[in-house]
Amino acid sequence: MYTPILATLGFILSPERDQVLLVHRNGRRDDHHYGKYNGLGGKLKPGEDIYQCLQREIHEEAGIESRGAVLRGTINWPGFGKKKENWFGFIFLVPGFSGQPQKANEEGDLEWRYIHELESLPMWEGDRYFLPLVFDDDPRIFHGCMPYKSGRPVGWTFSRV
Repeated sequence: MYTPILATLGFILSPERDQVLLVHRNGRRDDHHYGKYNGLGGKLKPGEDIYQCLQREIHEEAGIESRGAVLRGTINWPGFGKKKENWFGFIFLVPGFSGQPQKANEEGDLEWRYIHELESLPMWEGDRYFLPLVFDDDPRIFHGCMPYKSGRPVGWTFSRV
């Protein structure tokens, strides 16, 4: 039986739309994501829909309120977790927010980074495959599958509809 962990991953744009708010996961050495940059998000809780999950996670992690979100895609990550758990993520672009982002959270430092520099940041190897789809001008939603083995992607396929 396939029972993935459902999660959100949001990329919050700056007002100028040229930067994105990321967490530099440097807060806990035992973190599976330690040292990597990532969007904001997390696991879906019982009783909430995927958009409520995104809003909650952004508020918990950055102290801001998202104003709208655009579903850019979904990704199936078999074997991604620390214990080889399967994950299924809903990937959002967040074009607006209210409030002032905090400087850090328990996972690490929050930083505004230029979109064009993302490829040079330490991140999950697989993020380099789907991030261009998050920020491109194609209005279609992507749906991808990226199996992981030993902490590395071993494939990447996607379709757009």
